[in-house]
Amino acid sequence: MMVEKLSQQEEEAMKAVWRNGEGNVKSFLDNLDVEIPYTTLASTIKNLEKKGYLISRMVGNAYLYKPAITEEEYKKKFMNGFVKEYFENSYKELVNFFVEQKKLSPSELKEIIEMIEGRK
Repeated sequence: MMVEKLSQQEEEAMKAVWRNGEGNVKSFLDNLDVEIPYTTLASTIKNLEKKGYLISRMVGNAYLYKPAITEEEYKKKFMNGFVKEYFENSYKELVNFFVEQKKLSPSELKEIIEMIEGRK
């Protein structure tokens, strides 16, 4: 499945779905970090289903939705696409960007190196 970048609103909705697990729009509304109208969330949920992020089933007269992709899968596919598009497919360039922007300290870089070396 090709993962396209979600809008901020779609991402917020997916976070609520991932936290909630299977549920209806009302249960996702209760798990949102931001306040949005029920109808807006319902529309966003329908769009996420069309895009293949959610699976729905009818229970009684209501739709229940559940994620078609885990949060981990989304992050992995999104980050791979992001690095490819913005950093010439180089994670080294990504890290270099954060170093140049002074977003990574020497101690954080040492920690990252230790994490990498610990995986060997």
